[in-house]
Amino acid sequence: MRFKVAALQFTVIAVSLILATAANARTINLVGFGDSLMAGYQLPPGDGFPEKLQAALKAKGLDVAIANAGVSGDTTTGGLARIDWSVPDGTDGVILELGANDALRGIPPEESAKNLDQMITRLKERGIAVLLAGIIAPPNMGADYAARFNPIYQKLSEKHGLPLYAFFLDGVALEAGLKLDDGMHPNTKGVDVMVEKMEPAVTNFVETISSVKK
Repeated sequence: MRFKVAALQFTVIAVSLILATAANARTINLVGFGDSLMAGYQLPPGDGFPEKLQAALKAKGLDVAIANAGVSGDTTTGGLARIDWSVPDGTDGVILELGANDALRGIPPEESAKNLDQMITRLKERGIAVLLAGIIAPPNMGADYAARFNPIYQKLSEKHGLPLYAFFLDGVALEAGLKLDDGMHPNTKGVDVMVEKMEPAVTNFVETISSVKK
């Protein structure tokens, strides 16, 4: 009889612990906020960076949902105009990737930096964590432009205390076989490389968010 009572008590305790763990666990909601590089320009549905990154993280056992808020052709000015409504309430973190179109259009780097700074500030005011993804100016813009543009992301990372992934197209930018025929956007294999390279940084980002949200 005593054995049965002890077994019953053990079962009750075990179930309580399981239920408590389940109650505390919740999905970490991220938003991939950027331009065509984030949106999945000319790629089949499900082959964009946010979707493939989410699958990679889930394969590691992380309970993460990543919404794709990439808009092809978007500049930092466009991003600033839509940051409030494109990132919904309940978002835990944002992967912020913008600036490539600014560089292609020769927009003054100081303007790009100001826009990114304001986006980061607005997200932080809402209690939303930010992982900043850097961009490098194309060579045809010249050394002077690159010297003004390329340091933007490191400076913003230091100013706001943000994690920084230095170059969003790392491993893809110089590989023709990983890009579409336009020579700028990643193809499906290119996205796979981007996800593989950036996944450790995003895993750390998610784990940091999880520890804060407990």
